[in-house]
Amino acid sequence: MSARDLSVLLGVILIIIMLVIPLPGWLLSFLILVNIALALLVILVSMNMDEALKFAVFPTLLLLLTLFRLALNVSTTRSILSEAEAGEVVATFGTFVIGGNPLVGFVVFIILVIIQFLVITKGAERVSEVAARFTLDAMPGKQMSIDADLNAGLINEHQAKERREKIEHESDFYGAMDGASKFVKGDAIAGIIIVLINIIFGLIIGMVQMGMSFGEAVDVYMRLTVGDGLVSQIPALLISTATGIVVTRVASQGNLGTDVTAQLLRYPKLLYIAGGTILLLGLTPIPFFLTGLIGSVLIFGGYWLSRVSEEPEFVEDEQLDEAESDQMKSPENVVSLISMDPIEFEFGYALIPIADTNQGGDLLDRIVMIRRQLAIELGIVIPVVRIRDNIQLGPNEYRLKIKGNQVAQGELLLDHFLAMSPGVADDTMEGIDTQEPAFGLPAKWITEELKDEAELSGYTVVDPPSVVSTHITEVIKQNAHQLLGRQETQQLITHLKESYPILVDEVTPEPLAIGDVQKVLAKLLRENVSVKNLPVIFETLADFGKMTNDSELLAEYARQALSSQITTQYRKEDNSLSVITVSGKVEKLIADHIQQTEHGSYLSLDPDSQATIVQSIAAQVEQVSLQEETAILLCSPAVRMYVKQLLDRFLPQVVVLSYNELDPNVEVQSVGVVNVA
Repeated sequence: MSARDLSVLLGVILIIIMLVIPLPGWLLSFLILVNIALALLVILVSMNMDEALKFAVFPTLLLLLTLFRLALNVSTTRSILSEAEAGEVVATFGTFVIGGNPLVGFVVFIILVIIQFLVITKGAERVSEVAARFTLDAMPGKQMSIDADLNAGLINEHQAKERREKIEHESDFYGAMDGASKFVKGDAIAGIIIVLINIIFGLIIGMVQMGMSFGEAVDVYMRLTVGDGLVSQIPALLISTATGIVVTRVASQGNLGTDVTAQLLRYPKLLYIAGGTILLLGLTPIPFFLTGLIGSVLIFGGYWLSRVSEEPEFVEDEQLDEAESDQMKSPENVVSLISMDPIEFEFGYALIPIADTNQGGDLLDRIVMIRRQLAIELGIVIPVVRIRDNIQLGPNEYRLKIKGNQVAQGELLLDHFLAMSPGVADDTMEGIDTQEPAFGLPAKWITEELKDEAELSGYTVVDPPSVVSTHITEVIKQNAHQLLGRQETQQLITHLKESYPILVDEVTPEPLAIGDVQKVLAKLLRENVSVKNLPVIFETLADFGKMTNDSELLAEYARQALSSQITTQYRKEDNSLSVITVSGKVEKLIADHIQQTEHGSYLSLDPDSQATIVQSIAAQVEQVSLQEETAILLCSPAVRMYVKQLLDRFLPQVVVLSYNELDPNVEVQSVGVVNVA
């Protein structure tokens, strides 16, 4: 334990001792001076900080200082009532204020208490309450602003994290200040009560127990009471003022002194007006010497500030240029150039309005909502989408990259709407023929004048921002497995461990490493299976991870554990599921050609047999597609993953399920059978 930590602990113990054990006068005087010094230090720190969070310990410190001051009040009250003395400091303050008239001194003291309680303390309490309320109300907007800046590429992930933490600390700080200000108010009330107790009971004790006359008792106890009140109220006044400064402080580039002088003296010409007004007061009975002196100082200050503000600051500009040049030459600046964004969205110059908020673009907000939607659907945190314009693209073109590789592209006409066909060809509708980029449906770009007519004709009409948002959503879904790396997997595991620590410890780091878990989750995402139900997946990995670390097999076990989720994903509203079944002959053919190796198992089937199976599946899928249904292939659990491996190269859009992945309550309807001659 360091000396600083030990000193704080000893200070708290001393406060407790002061509440119980009587202290000698010299020690009370010493502690009173320490209290005044601490109050001065607090108000000086509050005036010299540039933002409130630089003094984040202030709420706790406020509580400790208030307790220390109350403990001093208890100790001095004990000494005053029992011994009619409380040290040289209290006596000196009382004698100095009262002078020869106890009543006048007491009135001055009462005025000081009123100022402390009604003006400073009540004001600081109200400001703390309002600041806490507005800070909490502003949190969602600030967080959305950070997300928007992050998506726009104005800040990186580390800077966004720092800003979010700062917002959280601000809310905690102002909430704590709202509560801590109540201590200041209570301390002021306690000080008034203690003064009344000292006077009333002091007079009683002085006259009854010590045999003093009324005048003597008034002189002794009034002097000690006023002195005790002053040595308590002066630090309390400083602390209350510091509280007001802290909660009213706005983040800036300088301390309070710098800001006050810079902003108050920002307009030198106003000093001429103020100085002239003071000089005019010299025409009244007010002494001209005083008005002339102050007016002359103001007028001279305005003249001097006007001259200073006109001087060019070439030195600072040169230093700024040199700093920027050094930054460009630094190795850190070069290293940042090799960083690759996980997701990049680039567009031509004609599409800038969809991303520029000044032109009404809401693409940044849409991408924030896309990331939230996919987090709910897929169960992973989608990385930030970096948005930038690219003059190498066509004016209306855009493209999406994942880990530097282009995965999608499209074209938008901002002054048109995309009308998707209702399924029946209609050549009467005027427009530019195209395809809907997300699903490849036939569509037309139509003008705004034809929008109502297209909707009446059964077309689905979508505006360009919605088109590109849907395209981005679908592309990220299809490539979610590429976005889930070991680092992202570790984040998911850390989050899961907060609720299921025993389950996580049973899976990783033994028997499965982070990379093994990542492969299983990526294989599930590759087939559009959400990993949001991570506890169920980890239960499966805990059961089977000790038997094998083959990610393919573990993914199959996880799929079977998620049978209800997978069934719900594909079944119809009437609880039925239309599937294409694989014949026993085909399954046997596949099963006989599975090769087992030390690195896993794979399908070793001759090209002719592969082509025959794929052609048969393609024919069945085409028949299902004519009925506008999703093509789902159903086979046994033993061959499911091998059938999917076979189709990935030819028919990746076909969903392959096993019998063990279906909920027992779903009604399965076979609409075709895959067979070979």
